[in-house]
Amino acid sequence: MNIAVRYCSKTKFGNTRRIAEAIAEGIGVNAVSIDDEPKLVEKADILFLGGAPYANIMAPELRSYAEGIDPGMVSKVVLFTTSNWSKRTVLALKKILKKKGIEVCEDYFFSHMLKVDDNLNAAKEFGKKMSMSN
Repeated sequence: MNIAVRYCSKTKFGNTRRIAEAIAEGIGVNAVSIDDEPKLVEKADILFLGGAPYANIMAPELRSYAEGIDPGMVSKVVLFTTSNWSKRTVLALKKILKKKGIEVCEDYFFSHMLKVDDNLNAAKEFGKKMSMSN
């Protein structure tokens, strides 16, 4: 099974990057920034995809990435986000991906931006659980 973890992280703290790396560690793969890979290059049975809202909206880079995903390249997407209070990014990504006919797992991972350190082990376990149950 091919599993990929892709993320968009724009702040100096790298909260979403850290959660992505923890999820990837739980699975045994590398997390890759969408800045480094602007388009999915290998077919993924499961794609973990995440980002955070900035000024309460999804980062334009993440929106563009999601809109550019070829449905033939992904069997299922599992979402994750970090934020102060909003899970809006997950909802927006879910809408974009489902409109493209891509299956999106109903479970997702959320970490409050001030609790990332406390949630790294939970993110690892989430990655492990979601990769095994799909």
